[in-house]
Amino acid sequence: MNEGLIIETPPFDACEQMAADELLCDTLPSPYTLRFYDWREPAVTFGYSQRIASVKASTGEKPGVRALVRRPTGGGIVFHESDLTFSFIFHQPGAYFEPAKTYDRLHRAIAGAYAASGLGFELLNAPTADYRTDNPALDCFAKPVNLDILYNGKKALGGALRKFGEHMLYQASLQAPDSRTNAGFHRSLVTKALGEEFNLVWRSAGFSGSELEKVKALALSKYGAREWNERI
Repeated sequence: MNEGLIIETPPFDACEQMAADELLCDTLPSPYTLRFYDWREPAVTFGYSQRIASVKASTGEKPGVRALVRRPTGGGIVFHESDLTFSFIFHQPGAYFEPAKTYDRLHRAIAGAYAASGLGFELLNAPTADYRTDNPALDCFAKPVNLDILYNGKKALGGALRKFGEHMLYQASLQAPDSRTNAGFHRSLVTKALGEEFNLVWRSAGFSGSELEKVKALALSKYGAREWNERI
């Protein structure tokens, strides 16, 4: 068995959420670290390679959105209003970045946990349904693609990846109808699924005061900066 760490954090804005994940990637308090986001306000995040002008054009009319922040991971536009958002950092050695294999492993484990609980979540197996690389304003949940998790035919969970060294960062959004109103249930299932898939025994911890200060500083200097969010 391996030790897995569940990091509990206070309510953060979008910049702080990204900064918290980067800090965990840099410090690696455990080879396997799971964190469920607690959102302070509605936000939109978008993929590392998306063009800011197109993202703004797609999200500018959305009421209540106060933050628009570029993720360190890929993927498309995600609206964080009623979702359960989480990140998972895990050991994945090797030089090659193989997103399809990684998504298959993660999403098959999570979909299996939901199926075992009697819920109708299913893994989409449609290799020809994939993201259009020429779409700079892709809405992540507008159209399911291969290896997404569906609920009643609609995309319910998607994620984005970034490999750094021997580890992988996975940032995911669960957009089931009761993602937040029944968050404890969904957190428990995701935790169980990842624990079983990676053979983990979980323990919980939080950020220290100095780590929280580092999160706030990184959020301000990087994820809240025009140089980052408008890099392309």
